[in-house]
Amino acid sequence: MQKQQPPARSKRAHPTAAIAGPAATTAAPTGKPATRHNVCVFCGSGPGRNPAYAAAARTFGTALATAGIGLVYGGGSLGLMGETARAVLDAGGRVTGIIPEFLSEKERMLKEVDELIVTADMHERKRLMFERSDAFVALPGGIGTLEELIEQMTWAQLGRHDKPVVIVNVENFWAPLKALLDHMRLEAFIRPGLEVRVSVLDTAEEVTPFLNRAFKSGPAKAGDEAVIEKL
Repeated sequence: MQKQQPPARSKRAHPTAAIAGPAATTAAPTGKPATRHNVCVFCGSGPGRNPAYAAAARTFGTALATAGIGLVYGGGSLGLMGETARAVLDAGGRVTGIIPEFLSEKERMLKEVDELIVTADMHERKRLMFERSDAFVALPGGIGTLEELIEQMTWAQLGRHDKPVVIVNVENFWAPLKALLDHMRLEAFIRPGLEVRVSVLDTAEEVTPFLNRAFKSGPAKAGDEAVIEKL
């Protein structure tokens, strides 16, 4: 499948209020103040087999709200997506859900969010998620989560953005991806000058402190090499 290219103007761009194209906001903004930073989370629409995944999603959502960081996510109410969004809302944080119309019933869009945007298709959804987010965080998930994560890693690799990309390696869930990337590097498909820049953190508790450092100093200087891994 051909990758959609992000807008050329998007380096470290902050979200804007305007929504281009046919997307429609079906839940009006609730009056909460706008957040200075917003983080897009990629994660499963199911809970997974290990209860630690849902626990990490709730911990991450609560921490985002406590830190005053807004959540941008895929708009569903099921699985880790729902766990993360409800945790943000329960802690008083701000949530923007962006969901394509054809998934609104299948993923049971969460109507309680502060802003719910229904898009015409997946491409528009991903564009808006990119434009409205200052960083990207991947929790455990399936091929949709993997595709969204890899897309942002690829765009960063090609110099299309420099927003932080973070993998939360709950219970070593992402170890097979790391092994694959190591193999690609060994086989010279990831070459010098085209390094994959992604930060790997072991626990959900580490994410918001890392992001706050990244927002202040830039992703390349964001944290301790003991907890950040360059894949």
